[in-house]
Amino acid sequence: MTRLRCAILDDYLDVALKVADWSQIADRVDVTVFNQPFATAETAATALKDFEIICAMRERTPFPRALFAALPKLKLMITSGMRNAAIDMEAAKDQGVVLCGTQWGRDPTAPLTMGLILELTRNIGRENARMHAGEPLQKFVGMEIEGRTLGVIGLGKLGTKVSKLAQAFGMNVIAWSPNLTPEKCAEAGVGYATKEELFATSDIITVHVVLGPRSRGLVGREDLARMKPTAYLINTARGPIVDEGALLEALQQKKIAGAGIDVFSVEPLPVDHPFRKLDNLVLTPHLGYVTEDSFRNHYRQMVEGIDGWFKGEAPRKLA
Repeated sequence: MTRLRCAILDDYLDVALKVADWSQIADRVDVTVFNQPFATAETAATALKDFEIICAMRERTPFPRALFAALPKLKLMITSGMRNAAIDMEAAKDQGVVLCGTQWGRDPTAPLTMGLILELTRNIGRENARMHAGEPLQKFVGMEIEGRTLGVIGLGKLGTKVSKLAQAFGMNVIAWSPNLTPEKCAEAGVGYATKEELFATSDIITVHVVLGPRSRGLVGREDLARMKPTAYLINTARGPIVDEGALLEALQQKKIAGAGIDVFSVEPLPVDHPFRKLDNLVLTPHLGYVTEDSFRNHYRQMVEGIDGWFKGEAPRKLA
């Protein structure tokens, strides 16, 4: 039997081969791990042209139609998650590539959201850095979140989970999204608000909608202008949902108290990006799903998917 080549992409943390048993397919597949992102689509095409199987990390390396066309040997692609906006699914189908996904166990993004809220309001990381630097006294005055209002944009599975965590901290929670109804809010145990009300009255606003044509730029300059000067914005969803230029301006001019951002329009965030120079902005490098449990779950299912594909099955087929 001819052995096939499998590429594991964007394994920045070098965990893929450690958290799953790839020996299950070692008799049929030679695995190569790529730990760094590709500089360009052309670089990706050159590096991957001889691979029949690709394991992709959700929304890291883009796979537009042109890249699929440059990979004639590609037969199977498995992405983490059951959707991946970075992959042109129609192109995969047209190219005859079997596209499969992996299912989430738990989504760890909600606790990360609360972590960003706590960092912004209590300055844990900043004070930790000052302590390690030898500073004797505290510098920052914190803000209590108990009794404050959290505005949740998007009340799906993740938004609802964040709402419950916030309520456990004693926060009042209101929510809005384009299709959200008062009845849905009542079912989730949170208050309903219009978009204008949410931005004007919330002490902290957190974004939890899926990126799509209608949600791109959903949080714009006018919305940010409605926020209290003491309010914070959290985005752990997708970078383009928030107008980054408008957010940069609001932070530079201190129109809002600060922001916690885990996702960006361009990832990795360029080293010269002006976001990196702001002291009222907490930045994390897309940590939402970056946990050992999450990686173990996704990579084990990738191994299972490759094995199933060899046997004529295609678990969790997307295209």
